[in-house]
Amino acid sequence: MKKLALIALAAAGAVVARRKVSEGRAEQALWAEATDAVTRSR
Repeated sequence: MKKLALIALAAAGAVVARRKVSEGRAEQALWAEATDAVTRSR
């Protein structure tokens, strides 16, 4: 029973970690867009 609980806890931790990574990538993409160099077309 302890092994099952440990596996469930590890799976939950993996889900949380994946969400954090996804949020970090979205935040980085937003900053990259906001601070992207503006070029003027002539």
